Amino acid sequence: MSSDFKSLTIKKYPRLPGRKTPEARYWRKFKSPIVVKEFSAVTSIHFSETKPHDFAVTASARVQIYSSKTHQPKKTISRFKDIAYSGNIRSDGRLVVAGDATGMIQIFDIGSRAILRTFREHKHPVHVTKFSSDKTQIMSASDDKTVRVWDMPSEAAINIFTGHSDYVRSGMVSQANPHLVLSGSYDQTVKLWDMRTQGCVMTMNHGAPVECVEMFPDGGVVLSGGGPIVKVFDLLAGGRPMHTLSNHQKTVTSMCFDHSSSRLLTGSLDHHVKVYNVQDYSVVHSVKYPAPVMSVGLSPDDTHLVAGMAGGLLSIRQRSVKTAEKETRRAIQMQERGGTYKFFVRGQNHVPGEADFKVESQRKKRLREYDRYLKAFQYGNALDACLRTNQPAVTTVSLIQELVHRDGLRAALSGRDDISLEPLAQFLVKHINNPRYTALLCDVTTVLIDMYTAVLGQSPLIDELFMRLRTKVKHELAFQQQLMAVVGSMEMLFAKSTSTSVGVAVHNELASTTNASS
Repeated sequence: MSSDFKSLTIKKYPRLPGRKTPEARYWRKFKSPIVVKEFSAVTSIHFSETKPHDFAVTASARVQIYSSKTHQPKKTISRFKDIAYSGNIRSDGRLVVAGDATGMIQIFDIGSRAILRTFREHKHPVHVTKFSSDKTQIMSASDDKTVRVWDMPSEAAINIFTGHSDYVRSGMVSQANPHLVLSGSYDQTVKLWDMRTQGCVMTMNHGAPVECVEMFPDGGVVLSGGGPIVKVFDLLAGGRPMHTLSNHQKTVTSMCFDHSSSRLLTGSLDHHVKVYNVQDYSVVHSVKYPAPVMSVGLSPDDTHLVAGMAGGLLSIRQRSVKTAEKETRRAIQMQERGGTYKFFVRGQNHVPGEADFKVESQRKKRLREYDRYLKAFQYGNALDACLRTNQPAVTTVSLIQELVHRDGLRAALSGRDDISLEPLAQFLVKHINNPRYTALLCDVTTVLIDMYTAVLGQSPLIDELFMRLRTKVKHELAFQQQLMAVVGSMEMLFAKSTSTSVGVAVHNELASTTNASS
């Protein structure tokens, strides 16, 4: 029966440490960067939370809405009298808000680009404009040292926070609690404001002018970037500093999270975007850009990495999503979503009973070609099948080891002509100097030479392969001899240094004993 036969077990060798970790391989998938030239520095990048996740790019006196599919501007909003700042798209993808250097704040309809609301109470440049999670309010921060919260329907300021002593260049509204507003200032502090108490409830010292702030979705941890450092504060512990990240060489200008908030991305004037694992805040990847990075953004579906630079360059990197990943995400969404055919048939609140069971179909396991030959004790055909189908080297080596255990190696090697002997000889030439396979393949080579010495010279092809094999073994022996000479020299140096240090220690001990006795 087929169930009685055990398939070939592939040998597992210890993996050598490599520089390409799974994390690095993931971030390297963001490739084929598209570089777009803007008129001036790209100061802000913000992705829409709704599909297809278009993103707003703020540069010079305009805000452009880029398509995530074509990577080209689909809308251009240029109704600003001076430099525009902080273009921010509302969560429903319909509105965009931005401030400018005159202190004016404007809300636009993305579809028609019409101005819906205008706020003029700031008297200095407004570098921060963000929508609140309730969609009816916006917050703004200005060089006039104030932070304001605006009501969109009434077009009036609900809260005016005046506690900073210098320019306010960063801020956001908490996703977990829309009453909490976070701001960072050039006075080197990060403040948490409560709209209900109309004042500051917590102040954290960053130690450098604050350029950007972020808050985890649960609202318990705050991050601030400014100077070459990023600081992490625990709000639940009264704003206690938890970590200080100093992996950048110049000022950190922007920060963002991935969709799961498990990775933190920071952009800096040192031309780098670094990716941190928020479990231990270690750097898991770094991307270098040709100019100082002013802003960075990652799409909600983790497929687009966009960086804006001081020279006006906009870099768009895209990660291709495999079909399996799409199917997995779709299955999760279908499983979580009600109203599907599955819910209609089974009932949305169906609970399996104790007597319910699931009938699972058992798929018949198909044997590989070399396994079928092994099962029939056709050892030569099994080896030929493994070599013919270009199996990995470890599979062929595992098969040869299995033939040795079955005492069938000579049977597999015997009775071959030059055509059937060529693949095996080429395999030996290619892999005999691999340290993992050398011991076994040397034994196979010895058996092969012993069996076919009498017929050497009859086939130019086989003679050439055996000469190549001889040359490769000869070079390997010479290399090993040189390696042993180097190891011997190093051991002699280590022994000499050890004996010298021991002699000095003995001399010092004798000297101290003599001084004590005198």
